Amino acid sequence: MNDRTYLKGNVEKIKIVKLEETPLVRFTIETDHDERENCLIKTHSLNFLYQVNEGSSIVIYGTRNKRNQFVVKKYHVYSSSR
Repeated sequence: MNDRTYLKGNVEKIKIVKLEETPLVRFTIETDHDERENCLIKTHSLNFLYQVNEGSSIVIYGTRNKRNQFVVKKYHVYSSSR
């Protein structure tokens, strides 16, 4: 269940969950298979908030936690709607 894996899709519903020096950000990604995955990012979250907005196409790498949320370790934006 905690295997390292990746997801590819479009970002939806970005929300700051915990506002700290390094914020915890929650977002939803709609994959190419029309599935929606709940994701969390803390590592590099400020850069994420700057580079990504709703509608951006990204690839994310990470693991799943006990709540089956995808915890992002790395990401790559390949199309931004800015």
